[in-house]
Amino acid sequence: MEQKLSKETLCVQAGWTPKNGEPRVVPIYQSTTFKYDDSDQMARLFDLKDTGYFYTRLQNPTNDAVAAKIAALEGGVGAILTSSGQAANFYAVFNICEAGDHIVCSSTIYGGTFNLFGVTLKKLGIECTFIDADAPEEEIDKAFQPNTKCMFGETISNPSINVLDIEKFARIAHKHGVPLIVDNTFATPINCRPFEWGADIVTHSTTKYMDGHATSVGGVVVDSGNFDWMAHADKFPGLTTPDESYHGLTYATAFGKMAYITKITAQLMRDLGSIPSPMNAFLLNLGLETLHLRVPRHCANAQKVAEWLEANPKVKWVHYCGLKSNKYYELAQKYLPNGSCGVIAFGLKGTREDAVKFMDSLKLACIVTHVADARTCVLHPASHTHRQLSDEQLIEAGVAPDLIRLSVGIENVDDIIADLEQALQSI
Repeated sequence: MEQKLSKETLCVQAGWTPKNGEPRVVPIYQSTTFKYDDSDQMARLFDLKDTGYFYTRLQNPTNDAVAAKIAALEGGVGAILTSSGQAANFYAVFNICEAGDHIVCSSTIYGGTFNLFGVTLKKLGIECTFIDADAPEEEIDKAFQPNTKCMFGETISNPSINVLDIEKFARIAHKHGVPLIVDNTFATPINCRPFEWGADIVTHSTTKYMDGHATSVGGVVVDSGNFDWMAHADKFPGLTTPDESYHGLTYATAFGKMAYITKITAQLMRDLGSIPSPMNAFLLNLGLETLHLRVPRHCANAQKVAEWLEANPKVKWVHYCGLKSNKYYELAQKYLPNGSCGVIAFGLKGTREDAVKFMDSLKLACIVTHVADARTCVLHPASHTHRQLSDEQLIEAGVAPDLIRLSVGIENVDDIIADLEQALQSI
């Protein structure tokens, strides 16, 4: 009987098993193409009759080894790396949607994803209804239409730090015969595995905690293999009817539980090509090897910082689900008992100018358009990441105009707090 490995061991060992005399560390296959001795073998690869590598736009051994590690961490059957988290979310949805289709999505999601679903997908003929994730089940039910093809939410929303009731969302999605897609970027599989709560597909911006060092933009789509596409064949013709671009092959019957990931690889990557470089995948793997060490430190530091902010008289409000005063505390105890993430949302007493002055006065924490890496950083979403949204859309997305997003790093927590304290003294 095969030993079931813990997440800590999977972070270090999964995805690459060298044979005798092969490199211990996953190699960087920095090659666009792969050589074969006869054309028939190459033809079988193009027809998806054999597995192997022939062009890095579709598959690459370095990328696949790292994707396999993330699939193991999430408990999925397969995964594919993408060039960014945005690409991952686009592929996850577009793999099962086409013009004339509809999706239901939590309104409290990352601003870039909000625009992707609400603006760009609309141009492709795919409509999105944004809903209040905290609304009662019967209220959310009303958003579904006969042409709805999936439901989407974030485990921990960016930047409002709301916790998604994954079981509720999964129940609603499955009631309507569609898969639930969950962006698990902030929690990571170290703190939450959405498949265990009923989610069907998971995405990540690997740029964040998985890479952990702000070196490589990337994303990943992971499939649980649990959604029965053939049971809802009329809804998902792309998976359940012949693909004429592959000689009439039907993914769901030819590949079973690997149908969804195979279709993304063979169809979307073939045509759209949003791949990461093998070098970036290699760097991502280095980050994954310490993910289980870094995430608990991020969470421990953030908990102390959140408690300090909550007690500070110059701070108006703090959103962090590790605080007992937080409305998502009980939900976090259910889904994230070992900690949530290192990101805190808070607002200061005073004006928007006071918030800007506070941020400009920080010395250790940097103002950057990034979050969730080893270094403490800060951002004002209304002025930066979400500045393209109207005030109404900001409120709908759970982003208050005074919201400051603080990503607590893995430095000494006393140094982080000292930096916040001296910056607060400036206002």
